[in-house]
Amino acid sequence: MKRAFVSMSALALAASTLTAITFTVSTVPAFGDHCDPAEQSQTQAQRQQTQDQQGQDQNQQNQQGQDQQGQDQQNQDPAAQDPAAQDLPPAGGAVNQASPADPAESPSPETPESPEASPTQASEDEPANESLSRRRPTQAPPSATPSATPTPSATPGHDEGEEAECADLGPFAEDFIDIRQVQRNVQTVRTQRSGSSGTFTSRCGRNENRHNNPDNFIVAPGVSNGAHHLHDYVGNLSTDGFSTDQSLAAAGTTCAAGDRSTYFWPVLRDRTTDANVDDADGNVGTVLTARQVSLQFRGNPVSRVTAMPRFIRIITGDAKAATNSGANGRAQWTCTGFTNRVTTKYALCPRGSQLLRILDFPSCWDGQNTDSANHRTHVLFPDARGACPSGTKAIPQLRMTLTYTTPRTASFAVDAFPEQLHNPVTDHADFANVMSNQLMRSAVDCINRGRRC
Repeated sequence: MKRAFVSMSALALAASTLTAITFTVSTVPAFGDHCDPAEQSQTQAQRQQTQDQQGQDQNQQNQQGQDQQGQDQQNQDPAAQDPAAQDLPPAGGAVNQASPADPAESPSPETPESPEASPTQASEDEPANESLSRRRPTQAPPSATPSATPTPSATPGHDEGEEAECADLGPFAEDFIDIRQVQRNVQTVRTQRSGSSGTFTSRCGRNENRHNNPDNFIVAPGVSNGAHHLHDYVGNLSTDGFSTDQSLAAAGTTCAAGDRSTYFWPVLRDRTTDANVDDADGNVGTVLTARQVSLQFRGNPVSRVTAMPRFIRIITGDAKAATNSGANGRAQWTCTGFTNRVTTKYALCPRGSQLLRILDFPSCWDGQNTDSANHRTHVLFPDARGACPSGTKAIPQLRMTLTYTTPRTASFAVDAFPEQLHNPVTDHADFANVMSNQLMRSAVDCINRGRRC
């Protein structure tokens, strides 16, 4: 009867502990699902501090539980208080009963799982899948194994698995730089007497009408989501993965003077917000609309320019520069007021300054083709002096300049293919000329005459 009372007391203690555990887990608030690179370093330190504190609390709670069980047994079993009785076997025969205070032989419900058994730790040790690991994880349900103290995955804020997935998305703290730390590195090439110094600007708006899709009819024609990242479009209103010369020529435009050309680039996102978190390609955050878009066609320092053919397709930069050799990378990031310096990293701008993306297109045409197998060999870049390679001729060079108001911390990123981890070197843009022949002639005349049109 005494042993029965002791067993019921132990069961009551375990039940009360489980009740407290269930209440603790169920009241944990959901953590945020955004992916903010600015938080990564401080979150790591905070998580380690939390784990250390939890370890200390766990040890104290285990010791208190063991002491309490021992005290309850002594109070309720007179044999425990009688030294003579302690040497006698219990009534009914000898029983080898392990002490409740010996965790090696009788695990307490309050004993935490080993780190090796932690699902969070295991997920961090597994190799990342290039396509699936970058999806935003949903909050895992509470573990079926009770624990007296919530595991790190149940604590408010980002858990270890969440933080690892967030880090897998990129970008990283080292992908950003204060523009004031960048040395002046922009060199202006002097235009020679034989060159062309004018400019022609096509005014097409900032994509206020929200023309966006993840297609690219130039490099992935006839494919939906061929880019695996969202594009901003200005100009031609019909552009998508199935566009053709005929469909582009028949569509409307956001540009002045009837320019039906299509201009597009990957969107930039504010990563501090819980938006687009279910995107399979990891492009999370709120899309930032450019505050200003400049589409300027410029001359050549050493020669006059010739008209580019209608429907020519030109690309700049490399959407996979982070995993390729980088030879085709053309990313240039800077800030207003600091245009004498550019960087391939995301530029952090001081107060009163805005982020700039500068995208220069190649401008030395082979004179025959409007496209090529790799979309590059029919139009090349001039050399450092501005001269075009032999066998090519200068055409107006398109420069896109995109201006943004961004978070003041390292908390924004360009959309990218999943495996590129939102690296800033992957910035790129695309253009297809659908100007009328008359409008193109006007642009060429303006540039060759040194005018600003």
